[in-house]
Amino acid sequence: MEMQERLRADVIQRIERDYQLKHMPGTNYMRKGVCPAPSCGQKTLYTFYDSPWTLICGRPEKCGHRVHVKDVYDDLFNDWSKTAPSTPDNPVATARAYLEFARGFKFELIAGWFTQENYWDSRLNIGSATVRFPLEKGGYWERLIDRPDRFGKMKARFRPTGEGLPGYKGVWWCPPSVNLSNVDELWITEGIFDAIALLHNDTSAVSMMSSAPCPTDSLKALVTLRHDADKRLPRLVWALDNEPVAKANMRRWAKEARDLGFTCKAAVIPQPNGKKVDWNDLHLRWKSIEGDDKRAEQIERDFDEAVHHGDLLLADSAEEKGFLIYLRDERKEFHFSFRKRLYWFRLDLERYDRAMGDLESSERHEDQLLTDEQRRYKALRQSGSVTSIANCNFQALYYMRNDLTDEAWYYFRIERPQGPAIKSTFTAKQLTSAPEFANRLLNVSNGAMFEGSAQQLKRILAPQLDCLKTVNTIEWIGYSRDHGAYVFNDLAFHGGKVQVRNKEDFFDLGKLSIKSQSQSPVLHINTDLNAYNEEWFDIYWRCFGVQGLVVLAWWLGALHAEQIRQIHKSLMFLELVGEAGSGKTTLVELLWKSVGRTDYEGFDPSKATAASRARNFSQVSNLPVVLIESEREQKEGQPVKHFDWDELKTAYNGRSVRSTGVKNNGNDTHEPPFRAALLIAQNNPVNASEPILQRICHVHLTREHHTPETKQYAEQLERMPMDSISGFLLKALQREAETMRLLEENTSGYEQELLAQPGVRTVRIAKNHAQLRSLVDALAGVVPLGERRKALAHAEISRMALERQQAINADHPTVTEFWDLYDFLNGMDEKGALNHARRDGLIAVNLNEFVEMAANKRQQIPPLSDLKRLLKTSKSPKFLESNKPVNSARVLDAFDKSKTIRCWAFQGV
Repeated sequence: MEMQERLRADVIQRIERDYQLKHMPGTNYMRKGVCPAPSCGQKTLYTFYDSPWTLICGRPEKCGHRVHVKDVYDDLFNDWSKTAPSTPDNPVATARAYLEFARGFKFELIAGWFTQENYWDSRLNIGSATVRFPLEKGGYWERLIDRPDRFGKMKARFRPTGEGLPGYKGVWWCPPSVNLSNVDELWITEGIFDAIALLHNDTSAVSMMSSAPCPTDSLKALVTLRHDADKRLPRLVWALDNEPVAKANMRRWAKEARDLGFTCKAAVIPQPNGKKVDWNDLHLRWKSIEGDDKRAEQIERDFDEAVHHGDLLLADSAEEKGFLIYLRDERKEFHFSFRKRLYWFRLDLERYDRAMGDLESSERHEDQLLTDEQRRYKALRQSGSVTSIANCNFQALYYMRNDLTDEAWYYFRIERPQGPAIKSTFTAKQLTSAPEFANRLLNVSNGAMFEGSAQQLKRILAPQLDCLKTVNTIEWIGYSRDHGAYVFNDLAFHGGKVQVRNKEDFFDLGKLSIKSQSQSPVLHINTDLNAYNEEWFDIYWRCFGVQGLVVLAWWLGALHAEQIRQIHKSLMFLELVGEAGSGKTTLVELLWKSVGRTDYEGFDPSKATAASRARNFSQVSNLPVVLIESEREQKEGQPVKHFDWDELKTAYNGRSVRSTGVKNNGNDTHEPPFRAALLIAQNNPVNASEPILQRICHVHLTREHHTPETKQYAEQLERMPMDSISGFLLKALQREAETMRLLEENTSGYEQELLAQPGVRTVRIAKNHAQLRSLVDALAGVVPLGERRKALAHAEISRMALERQQAINADHPTVTEFWDLYDFLNGMDEKGALNHARRDGLIAVNLNEFVEMAANKRQQIPPLSDLKRLLKTSKSPKFLESNKPVNSARVLDAFDKSKTIRCWAFQGV
């Protein structure tokens, strides 16, 4: 009782804080809480002060939302060894607390049925207390009760018998209090806790412990037992979980039981809003109802509803199922599914009236013996018609919308009698036209046919689309800043936890439902850190050295690009340059493997159209975008296609790289922000304007350190399976908060250190390299970096900053060659052979004249188009203007007057 009071006090404190519930003086109620249901939000939430285990909305007709506190505060109800530790005097205290408070069972009813044990997972190096039940064939079944989510899917386990078979094969678990020789009706559940829950509600039950195999041995033993006692067999009610496999098995096991002489029924619990509800859940719900009469009424309603759905499940034909539905609801027309096909029921009232008249006036003896109810039943069977309208069954799952393009989709699941279910989207137009719906259905599901009318389609879809769940969508793969979640193909990361895509193809992240509409790229991420081989980093270090370490630190930053831009407003580009064979491709492909992408390096922007580049830049978030081989060496006689690096200037701050018009009736434009990080991997350095060069951190790989040993290391990395490396992504995202803390705390200090170095004068260069140094600090928490390697990386980045400043101060090699050649050609005449400027401090050169003179003197020069592009970056002398009209100081026209020449102007020395 002390534990219960402590737990109750903790729950009350939290619900007062989180739901604003208040204890009403002089009563057992807590009221005026805010209902958490999205469609409600009213101050109508209440609970009971002495047992605040369920929070209930006081608007049963309009809302009726319920909150089970054990689902909300799982830390209070999930670690029972901590909540109720066992003692030598009370060795089952932990198991008892779990059964009483998590399962709602009375200890006096189940005392002696179970033991408290412990389970240790040597692979995970963690353990848990368990509640263990012995089985008839030997062995046992036990439930893990201390934070079972740590063990993955294994929340319970069997110990096989000595024969190596599960202890439940062919037999059920029968509670000691159930006397099989006397029961008139026996319910067969899936879980042991479900059977115990039914026992608490005056229903004899046994547990199969799984929906398969059929408990044939126990059924035969029961036949023998009742035959020897000269008693009739009990009626069996198959009450397994409401899941496709279990429901199919219920039909199979009911048939086998009938062959043994049993009368069989079924009970299937409806699943509201797709949430799994079992008999233990219903038991907890019934316990929370105040008042014996109200509780009894609800129990009766729930049992009746479950048995009705069980009757529908065991119906032998579509006609029988349709008739059962009519008897329940008395609707004249309705649709229903049977064995994954869709049917339409219609009651012919004229035919019914004739059938009733014929039966009332019939002279047949058997008709005259019918009661009014039996006569009505027979007339209904004769006048109801069932027709097939689709050879499949379809169900609307949720609604998706893109507000920008004003497009919307409804996501459907289509089931066929054979084959797996298909899921796809339908538009509003396809749902309001029977022919278009039929065409779309046939297009997405092989052989699926709809033959109903437009009115029938409307009647089928209306209840499915009413208050349909809305799922948030994003158009990319990766991080969503608005939702604070990473959304990948099959996995999502939210709040430091891994979330698996549910069976309806979206992610439930607390109150958030989200999915990505993008189909590429596809990332195969292994979330089992036991398969992660941390030794890959040591091999990586031996293979790529400190330069590889810098690239890996940047790669970690790419996984947090959006968050970094939120605090620093920008994120540097990384340039990975090296001669052919220096290992660039091996390095980049390995880093892609670390985030689950194989056989990919990047794309060449020079070969892509503007639209293709824009899609590549916007299809991912918090992932790298890799540009390869954008700068090509010139081949004589062939034009060189260059990519305009100025297109990417806005990407540095996360802004859009391309704007397009939206296909609607307005003036809207689509300008997706750049959410990713940019890596440039090529043989030659980027040749661009100074603003672009300032945005780039430059890493240069060479072949100098290559040895036969490094080749073996590289091959070892290439052969390493992706499951052994892709855990890097998981480890990086688990430390998201720590990474951002280090970026925020360390970057400013590193920036000041770099600016204090002689030679580093540009603030942007210092900021970029300071970010990179902070990322090295963060990398130490993700891989076994060590202080020595960390110090080497910091020194390398400081050297890179100085080198980048020098590169910006210097002219491009082609520009330097131009001025060397200019000095040579211009000095051949004491008046200056090429400079048309009249005043000192100005150089005016006509490029065509320059090319002509160079050719006459047999000098090699680059193509004029390249020269024009690069001369605009000239710093010494400084470029002033292109195509400037200049009154020449040395060229005269036919009248001996100075001639105006179009020249490129530079500031002379």
